[in-house]
Amino acid sequence: MNLPKTGFPMRAGLAKSEPARLAAWNENHVYEQLMKKNEGHKKFVLHDGPPYANGPIHIGHAMNKISKDMIMRYHAMQGEQTPYVPGWDCHGQPIEHKVEEKLGTAKFNATPTAKIREMCHEFAVENIELQKAGFRRLGVLGDWDHPYLTLYHEHDAADIEVFKAMFDKGMIYRGRKPVHWCKHCHTALAEAEIEYADEVSPSVFVRFELIDAPEALAASGLPVDVVIWTTTPWTLPANSGVALSPEADYVAVEAGGRLGIMAKALWEKVFHEVAHLEDARLFTPAGAAEPWVAQGADLVGTTYKHPIFEDVTGTVVTADYVTLEDGTGCVHTAPGHGVDDYYTGMRCNLPIIMPVDDDGRFYVGEGYGTGGPFSGMDTDEANPKIIEFLAERGTLLAEKKINHSYPHCWRCKNPTIFRATDQWFVSMDETGLREQALDQVLNHVAWYPDHAKNRIGAMVEQRPDWCISRQRNWGVPIPSFTCADCGEKVMNDAMLDAVIALFKEKGSDAWFTDAPESYLGEACVCPKCGGHHLKADRDILDVWWDSGVSWKAVCENRPELAYPADMYLEGSDQHRGWFQSSLLTSVGANGVAPYKAVVSQGFTLDGQGRKMSKSLGNVIDPNKVCDEMGADIIRLWVASVDTSSDVAIDHEILARTSDAYRRFRNTFRFLLGELEGQFDPERDGVPFEELLPLDKLMVARLTQVQAEVDDAYRGYEFNRAYRTLYDFVVTELSNVYLDALKDRLYCERPGSLARRSAQTVLAELLSMLLRDLQPILSFTCDEVMAYAPAGCRDGQTYAALLEWYEAPIALDEANRYGEVLDAAMELRGVVTKAIEDARAEGTFTKSQEVRVRAWAPAEAYALLTGDMACDLAEFFIVSEVELESGEEFAAEVEPARGERCDRCWNYRESTGEHGGHAHICARCAEALEA
Repeated sequence: MNLPKTGFPMRAGLAKSEPARLAAWNENHVYEQLMKKNEGHKKFVLHDGPPYANGPIHIGHAMNKISKDMIMRYHAMQGEQTPYVPGWDCHGQPIEHKVEEKLGTAKFNATPTAKIREMCHEFAVENIELQKAGFRRLGVLGDWDHPYLTLYHEHDAADIEVFKAMFDKGMIYRGRKPVHWCKHCHTALAEAEIEYADEVSPSVFVRFELIDAPEALAASGLPVDVVIWTTTPWTLPANSGVALSPEADYVAVEAGGRLGIMAKALWEKVFHEVAHLEDARLFTPAGAAEPWVAQGADLVGTTYKHPIFEDVTGTVVTADYVTLEDGTGCVHTAPGHGVDDYYTGMRCNLPIIMPVDDDGRFYVGEGYGTGGPFSGMDTDEANPKIIEFLAERGTLLAEKKINHSYPHCWRCKNPTIFRATDQWFVSMDETGLREQALDQVLNHVAWYPDHAKNRIGAMVEQRPDWCISRQRNWGVPIPSFTCADCGEKVMNDAMLDAVIALFKEKGSDAWFTDAPESYLGEACVCPKCGGHHLKADRDILDVWWDSGVSWKAVCENRPELAYPADMYLEGSDQHRGWFQSSLLTSVGANGVAPYKAVVSQGFTLDGQGRKMSKSLGNVIDPNKVCDEMGADIIRLWVASVDTSSDVAIDHEILARTSDAYRRFRNTFRFLLGELEGQFDPERDGVPFEELLPLDKLMVARLTQVQAEVDDAYRGYEFNRAYRTLYDFVVTELSNVYLDALKDRLYCERPGSLARRSAQTVLAELLSMLLRDLQPILSFTCDEVMAYAPAGCRDGQTYAALLEWYEAPIALDEANRYGEVLDAAMELRGVVTKAIEDARAEGTFTKSQEVRVRAWAPAEAYALLTGDMACDLAEFFIVSEVELESGEEFAAEVEPARGERCDRCWNYRESTGEHGGHAHICARCAEALEA
């Protein structure tokens, strides 16, 4: 018997074998070999979104990097040159926060900026090496010896080059606007740095007494108020207006000897249900038939006494955003503490008051613009004090705790506040940036999945002007100067060019150590007063700007790459992060998106759909999985899930993935067992026309499968490629075709057409699976290469260097054969059931003992008896099949004719005495004779 024989081990031992294989890749420069092999060909550039250099890699990192590697390996097999330059985001508040924790806040605040930056630099670089080792262990091929870091000099310079290009177009301005402010991190935050979480806040309904009440109400002799509602009592010291809905109806509610103006639609809810004033009623002026009512627009210009400060007045205005869903329809407006409020204040000429310092404490003082009675208090500390203050003065109508979604800092997780401060902004509309960016993402970029386009489109459409300045130490400085003589802010092209040159030579650290006159030269002059005493300002660029200009610093500046990049791939959170900051800086500077296509991925969750956290104990550490199971198990898991949405992973899921891995490995082992050292397709292969009919059907099927896998890879649907291959290997190969083939492979004479025909198909299957699985099971496919015939591996040593598989026949031809195979498979199901029923009754033990009579509908009968038909007895592993045309598929079984062959166990009428062997069929006798 020709039993399978191969040196390819059954047990994978990936945890031990993979590191050795990785070392061989590095030692033999496999990545560099791949670049050389496809040199001069069309490039495919996937630009790596830089992970933050902060601690070891997690499973989300692993999914991200493996996905990129699968894409690059696929494109490399298409013959494209696929340079992959990994990168790291090295600046920003989290690293600085770690240094602050290490030093303690008091010592940190007393440490010179240059020293803090030095410590931040050390921390970042240490973590890069830690993460780099983790990524390489996953089998990710790339230029690991020459990554890009956002702290490199050329990156610092690129930040300012892009800044200059947008500044010259009028897109960058300095303004005083409310921005998200973290009082714990002492810095402004952009929208992309905000997370929303539920927060319990005190909501208050407050009476603001009118100075010039409407005549019909003033005639009552009762004090008249406008009733406001707010969830941030601490902003009341900054109040300068009350906004009403222009077309809504407002009424006066009489209660407790006062009149309160508020929206008609809400008065009963507020006075009866919240304030519990059962005697409250609508006020009807003397002599009038109906209660008093006015539209919001009629009350514009009415003034009121400030709720905190005496001798300060506020003004009633209108705003379109005022709704009648909650509150009173009268919105407390503090332009220094809210974006909507700010724009209303600008439109209606309200004072913009901002009495809170960087630490979130009220400025000390007595007048408007300070904390007044709440001087020195933290905003949270002030909330109950302000409520108490209002209650004592009789202006607090009601108080109620509410649970609502509130902005929090993305790093320290504390609630943010809005503060109007002088910041640098990118204007979204002044020079058409929003319109250009929307055109690019909607009409010029391919999105995977397609609906991701709508998400980023909505975000660009709705985003406010981008606040790009931060008040921290660890980042790239905004290149502005202040004149020490007259206080003027100074920035011009000559200065920007000088700063670019400085950063290219020395990096951005020089900003904090070198005197401006030493690098500005003749540009060191104030255009307003002519003074030469310029001070370098301390604001730094938003870290999203820093990573967002990597298209300039990396794709445009590195000769092996290209701009725009062919692809960006990151998690869906980057729609408001890196995808967007890259888009705005690229469109702002050059008018085009930095990417031609974007793949958006979901997040990794545990098996129950929960976020991973150390406290829940549900964290999956990829380094640990590599040490215990091997990186190929993680890679197979990534390929098996739909990464376009959130994906689950836990130990149970990884165990199931290991089972799937064993199926693939065992299939490889079986194929190698029949080919290694026995068969090479270039020497022994049989042309398609000469293959046995069953083998032709399998070639047709693998051609169909290959087309499906190729389509899935091209659409970056790894899970579809995985599922197609898994179903093919398990359902059709292992359980059907390879099972049917064993008789021919084990028993036919070596070198016979029947056996070589089977081996030809096995070689095609090996060639196909080796390439289709190489992007996924990179280590295992590389291991297979050592045992595969040279003709199955392009004569290559490393799987990464393979060309993509091309099926031996066209898809159209395969589809014609496919109809025959589908009919055979349908009949096989009926036959298998008949055999199982007979086995259950104890009639037979093995299918070879069975003779089958079967019926098939006319169309299927024609296919199964036509010129493409195969030997059904071999396919069904029975002794004989007698097929007739019938109404439907049906089968019945009876004992096989003839005698059982002692060698192949098939029942044949030819079995008997052959060449000195008893009980041997003619086929086996010929094989033995040979």
